[in-house]
Amino acid sequence: MSYEIIKKNYDRGLWSKPMVKTAVSKGVITPEQYKEITGDDYVS
Repeated sequence: MSYEIIKKNYDRGLWSKPMVKTAVSKGVITPEQYKEITGDDYVS
């Protein structure tokens, strides 16, 4: 799993914000990347 795959899946509607948030908590992407993908600040 990578930032690019997560972003593509989010943009296509396959991933929700909570799913992207889980990727941050697991260390797959950074909080900054969460904001790039969703447009929202990451709040743990």
